[in-house]
Amino acid sequence: MSVLSKAYFHDEAAAFAKLEEIVWPDGPVCPHCGGMERAYDLTKTRLGLKKCGHCRKQFTVRVGTVFEASHVPLHKWFQATFLMVSSKKGISAHQLHRVLEVTYKTAWFMAHRIREAMRSGDLSPFGIDGGAVEVDETFIGNDRTIKPKGQKKGRGFHHKHKVLALVDRNTGKARTMVVDDLKATTLAPVVRENLAREARLMTDEASYYTKVGQEFAEHGVVHHNRGEYGRGDVYTNTVEGYFSIFKRGMKGVYQHCGKKHLHRYVAEFEFRYNERDISDVERAGEALKGISGKRLTYNQPCETQIAS
Repeated sequence: MSVLSKAYFHDEAAAFAKLEEIVWPDGPVCPHCGGMERAYDLTKTRLGLKKCGHCRKQFTVRVGTVFEASHVPLHKWFQATFLMVSSKKGISAHQLHRVLEVTYKTAWFMAHRIREAMRSGDLSPFGIDGGAVEVDETFIGNDRTIKPKGQKKGRGFHHKHKVLALVDRNTGKARTMVVDDLKATTLAPVVRENLAREARLMTDEASYYTKVGQEFAEHGVVHHNRGEYGRGDVYTNTVEGYFSIFKRGMKGVYQHCGKKHLHRYVAEFEFRYNERDISDVERAGEALKGISGKRLTYNQPCETQIAS
């Protein structure tokens, strides 16, 4: 049987039941007062509707999530989530618009809400017990906030968005963030906050890691400028491979992305990478676990910021 033949991809009642199972594994929780003991089923009035026996307010599993106030049927949210987590390099809003038969604007909003659900709140340090952590940076797109109007386009990467990534070799997990610049004063605090002191830091020869590297058990440096790609377990191939997937997706699928939304695209690639060892259905379930407590309330997409 095909994965896409599951009832919750096509039937609204099944979609509500599945989402309640994911969001409320121990039973309904009122999003207004947090009450768990008494929740009355009002499904005969409206699909998925419940009433809290404590605060007497009505709610559905959508309330307090990225799906709240959306008029898109819940089963289409399941379809969109599955499509986004099962595609290695992502799926464009144009493609979602065609597959789901919703407007482009709706598809764009849906994709960003799902990316918001994918964003991880895990801040536990990498490199626990002396593990190796690879750190590298890359450039993407064109940061229009840097180059004033009328100024000639410069060489190099100063005009591009800067993205920093850390990969913990022991856990196989990545952590990615958009940074303002590649100065030691910017990157050192990020590295310091995300690595355990016993970690073994692995970077290339970039000077902005030199000083902060002294704070860890070891700082292994790969000298790419000398044609070196690794010495024993001193290498940055893992994080470079992660960036390779990220850049192919950003260039091939999401062709134009402004800084305003870049952090969500980064979160999408990070999520898929970190959940790569489970099935597509399980990965979709993990993404849906992140919908609670998050809201996006755009009035309209900004055309200069949109990445398709």
